[in-house]
Amino acid sequence: MINSQTRVTPGEPASFEDAALFHGHVCPGLAFGYRVARRALEECRKGRAEDEELVAVVENDACGIDAIQVVTGCTVGKGNLILHDFGKSVYTFFLRPSGRGVRIAIQQFSTDTLDPGLPALSTKVRDGEATPDEEAEMLRRTRGVVDTLLRIPDDELLDVTQTTVTIPEPARLFTTATCASCGETVAESRARIRDGKIVCIPCAGSYGRGWGKE
Repeated sequence: MINSQTRVTPGEPASFEDAALFHGHVCPGLAFGYRVARRALEECRKGRAEDEELVAVVENDACGIDAIQVVTGCTVGKGNLILHDFGKSVYTFFLRPSGRGVRIAIQQFSTDTLDPGLPALSTKVRDGEATPDEEAEMLRRTRGVVDTLLRIPDDELLDVTQTTVTIPEPARLFTTATCASCGETVAESRARIRDGKIVCIPCAGSYGRGWGKE
């Protein structure tokens, strides 16, 4: 859900500050996601998605995904943000119904080079060992790194490749069932059968006999 303070206009990309309001804080990861999202809209010649006409396939679940949701309008709830958590800074965007799109990868880039002393200071703050002055300094220096990331030319930050993808099925609405065990509702597509009764995934349990990750 978009933060009530986030200012988004249908058809227009949000600002970095809007992304920060939604995410909750300013950080380099959010800046990377913002740069990716803005470039994606430029490449696809598309404004912020109102429905599922623009689709994002993201390969990590890090901070930048929040910027992608706010800027592009591709969200989990609309079904046009698809997560394949490979732990990679790679993002593919495409348009329906053509499948025309772009694949964007973050180049090998260490934010530590922008402020070599910041990681140690951030760790000190995270561990609760920093003074109030050090906490303020960390925020100031983090903002400095972020501002630099927002200014770096695209060709020094992003690898951009035009692509055409096989269009996945649009998001569907499924009949709602009731779990016979806990009594809570569950989408029919996610329901399981246990002892001949419809149950939700948590109540179904697992049967793996020690094999794999069932």
